[in-house]
Amino acid sequence: MRLPRFLLMTLVWLCLIPCAFASAYNARPKLVVVIVIDQFRGDYLERYRDQFGDGGFRVFLDRGAYFTDCNYDYANTRTAPGHATLFTGSYTSGHGIVANEWWDPQKKKRVTSVEDDTTKLVGVGKTGPGASPHNLLSDTLGDELKLATGGKARVFAISLKDRAAILPAGFSGDAAYWIDPKSGAWITSTYYRPDLPEWVRNFNGSHRAEKFWNREWKDSDGNTLGSTAPRNGKDGAPAGFYEVVGSTPFANDYQLEFAKELVLYEKLGAGSATDLLVISLSANDILGHQVGPDSPQMRSMALELDRQLAEFFGFLGHQVGMANVWMALSADHGVAPLPEFAKTLRLPAANLDAKALREQINSLLSKKYAKKADYVLDLDYPLAWLNQDAFAGIFLGHKESDAEADAGEAMKQAGLTGYFTKSQLARGETPATETGRRYSHSYSPEGGWYVIGIPSPFHVGTAKGTDHATPFSYDTHVPLAFYGLAFQPGIYRTHAEPVDLAVTLASLLGINAPAQATGRVLTEALQPPRHSTAPSAMPAAAPPAGGTQ
Repeated sequence: MRLPRFLLMTLVWLCLIPCAFASAYNARPKLVVVIVIDQFRGDYLERYRDQFGDGGFRVFLDRGAYFTDCNYDYANTRTAPGHATLFTGSYTSGHGIVANEWWDPQKKKRVTSVEDDTTKLVGVGKTGPGASPHNLLSDTLGDELKLATGGKARVFAISLKDRAAILPAGFSGDAAYWIDPKSGAWITSTYYRPDLPEWVRNFNGSHRAEKFWNREWKDSDGNTLGSTAPRNGKDGAPAGFYEVVGSTPFANDYQLEFAKELVLYEKLGAGSATDLLVISLSANDILGHQVGPDSPQMRSMALELDRQLAEFFGFLGHQVGMANVWMALSADHGVAPLPEFAKTLRLPAANLDAKALREQINSLLSKKYAKKADYVLDLDYPLAWLNQDAFAGIFLGHKESDAEADAGEAMKQAGLTGYFTKSQLARGETPATETGRRYSHSYSPEGGWYVIGIPSPFHVGTAKGTDHATPFSYDTHVPLAFYGLAFQPGIYRTHAEPVDLAVTLASLLGINAPAQATGRVLTEALQPPRHSTAPSAMPAAAPPAGGTQ
């Protein structure tokens, strides 16, 4: 089998590089690249393994350290918590990001995990708030890299989604870039810089996004799987780039084009300290909610991404040299099978209408209190955000814990199998079970009053399509793999968690792990230490007279 040129060069470099410990302080490696694939289940790599080429996913599977049993140890498997977990090395109980959005009782509206009124968007004419990592309660791998090197390391993150770029970039990242959903133009926030750098302006000005419109998506057999012809969205208005192009492999082409420009113009891998680039690929998630994990579209998406990654790795090999690059691969969460497909296999699956479920819960609470009100303001199944004002007048002394418990009982009556209240989680009142631990890890002080329901397996809170946000394996199981000279290639069946990624890389780079990190160093996948053969500077001291101590 013929190896890609960049892999052959890596093997040559293995023989030439002197025996020296890796260190962020002297740019060994020059660049760390972390690839996060949104909604990429852990079983996909095995499902399509025989169909992958040599230079994409097989770089991790055959020539990297690949952990097959990697699971999130929490229940709130959403995009924002997942990205925060990967780069802080801690779960929500450490980093504070409980969901993509939550109810703000002061503003009396839903806010996003990265929304920041003190900033503005850069690169788009929209008014309204910008975005920043201000809700994080921990720093990130990139922040520790910056701290250790006195700011010399360069840290960037990109994604189609703001949260998937900002949370990995951390507080001190040089920039996070994401797209304007309508036009596809790359934008950022004044948190990072007052205007776009010239190379980003040129990228947007060359209308790179436009070439991905009006294209047919075909699989390797020539079957048409989708189209990027303009169409109207759910609201009747013309759908934007994110919705139309974002659910096709063309979105990954677009992101990786931008990543190449970033490496070139920001001169990543050319400094005196190790640089970090995070690429969060969003197309898998945008499509997956619609068609589920078992569709021909998802298979084609994975195979196309394999080809796209192979081309990008070739670029890194040419530009930086793969002997100078470490890479890591993971995902922010998995996804449930389409309930309609699962039911054909006689699994007890169901699509649930979250709006109707919220109305049912409110009706049950209205009967209990003999007062009609919107007690549950928002239901991001299975997480319910409560209306503190509605509960305030029920009866004297009705506290948060009472309101949450009553709402939880109403959620059980509406069909959920159980619940944990915010008050319970804050007090650590969870059973000493795997389920209890996962919900304990899902606690955050953000978001006012809330209740996290425990759903039934294979039940999703959307009337159509599928979703994630549960503690079940189809949502928690994700890939975890590393590639680079520091890693011992092999397939590892030992248990691993996404919190281990940041901790392992930090240890190898000789820097501190993020402040709230709880992960472990995956020592079984590291190259054995290289001991010096030089003689000791001083002979061992002789034992004192009269024997040993």
